[in-house]
Amino acid sequence: MAEATVPDNRADDSDPQAEFMKERFEVELEFLQCLANPRYITMIGQQGYFDKPEFINYLKYLKYWQRPEYARFVVYPHALAFLDLLQNKAFREEMKKVDEADRIHELQYHHWRWPNYQLDDSTEA
Repeated sequence: MAEATVPDNRADDSDPQAEFMKERFEVELEFLQCLANPRYITMIGQQGYFDKPEFINYLKYLKYWQRPEYARFVVYPHALAFLDLLQNKAFREEMKKVDEADRIHELQYHHWRWPNYQLDDSTEA
């Protein structure tokens, strides 16, 4: 599957291929950014998407967003971190659990609230 290309705002709107690629870029970016939300990840896991090889392949495909020319459009960088973690089957299985999503959401909140705070290894679950 070819990746979406960075849209060119100067592109001719009458070109159906350019319009399709622009829409694809926007849809993929929107989905990727949803991955910054641990509860969203849990929801898609509980709906069985993590058990579908096509979906796992789609997650692998989306890794192109980590390249600088694409990553500059990502507003929520945690989405890229979660995309990496979702490549791991054990992480996907854990994220099906609401308690795990809540735990990660809490860690995420504390990271945003106090970005320079270092967790003491003895306090981690």
